Amino acid sequence: MTEPHSLTAREAARQIAEERLTAEVLVASYLERIAARESVIGAWQYLDRDQTLAAARQRDSEAPRGPLHGIPIAVKDLIDTFDMPTTYGSPIYRNHRPAADASCVALARAAGAIVFGKTVTTEFATFTPGKTANPHNPAHTPGGSSSGSAAAVADGMVPLAFGTQTAGSVIRPASFCGCVGYKPSFGLINRTGIKPLSDTLDTVGVYGRNVEDAAFFAGVLTERPALRHLSVAKAAPHFGLYRTPMWDEAEPATTAALDAARTALERAGATVEELSVIPEHHGLTEAQDKIMGFEICRALADERIRHSAELSPRLAQLLDAGMAVGAAEYDAARSLADAARAGLGSFFGGCDGILTPAAPGEAPQGLGYTGNPVFNRMWTLLGTPCVAVAALWGVSGLPTAVQLVGRIGDDARLLACAAFLERALAA
Repeated sequence: MTEPHSLTAREAARQIAEERLTAEVLVASYLERIAARESVIGAWQYLDRDQTLAAARQRDSEAPRGPLHGIPIAVKDLIDTFDMPTTYGSPIYRNHRPAADASCVALARAAGAIVFGKTVTTEFATFTPGKTANPHNPAHTPGGSSSGSAAAVADGMVPLAFGTQTAGSVIRPASFCGCVGYKPSFGLINRTGIKPLSDTLDTVGVYGRNVEDAAFFAGVLTERPALRHLSVAKAAPHFGLYRTPMWDEAEPATTAALDAARTALERAGATVEELSVIPEHHGLTEAQDKIMGFEICRALADERIRHSAELSPRLAQLLDAGMAVGAAEYDAARSLADAARAGLGSFFGGCDGILTPAAPGEAPQGLGYTGNPVFNRMWTLLGTPCVAVAALWGVSGLPTAVQLVGRIGDDARLLACAAFLERALAA
């Protein structure tokens, strides 16, 4: 018999709607999984078992609220919740209780979702890690900054979760943990009620066990039927393979993952076209770093000025580096990004999606370093939608994903390509 926590989010929602499963039974199954695994993984910053079960019973006693009725979700602790603490991964906010839900949380609840709790984030979603370990090998990092969300979904503690990305904080943890991470086109999911870091870059993303679940979650939140009811293209898509200007950072696991994805796609009948690195993409990684630094040290101005003693040394160094970026340098980086964004149409050409590295390699050993976002920075800067799909599992038990990138605003086509890839890899 299939355990309820093993169901996909879409299948669980269907069974609840058809009254073949109750929210209480589903929630209890996930809570049992958390009880068995949390001491090893450390995915949760806040979790209230009684509150969660009460919410499940409430769902079972009322008419369906929406497509997520009775479905558990996790919320990254950078995102406000009115009924739970929100610490932003910092001791400065250890007792912080927001007055309102963030927009994405409010919309999820309105659609019937049950918020299980808050998942661990790195300090202000930067680079100082929390307690979370990789669910496949706890001696390795889960990545960051959406550490707890990625680990919780990958370990079967919850079917869906929110993350955020300013550099690589959705895609990289998905690659390291082996779940699906989806960073939508910039601004697709409203970010009101989320601790801001960079107005130019901050993007709300989601995690799911498979592509269809991630698309379903985002589609409900954004009222995009093509995402909510994702259909895999009947005709094999046309993919580009793009090694990017940062290819010398790729480790053997990432090289092998791209090869495995290409082989699976071609075996499934897709065309995979190798793309040459274009001049407009040189310098984008550095431009994203400068923009992020310039904006973060201003977004965290109060914390930097009034609470400097409670900042980690790593964050203090990041803020100092951001202060060293002048306005002219910042404006030049923005202009470089604008020019590259304007050329995306010709860059994609006839490709439906671009296959590219998701991370340098497998999750690094140790919990003090969340990994390098070098393969994510430029796509976050450009605002393109991105999806991480696990392509290879190493002898250590750790996954390595590939990243699919799509045209801005064409998220449904990208997710359809990702679902095609997912099925091709499983064949």
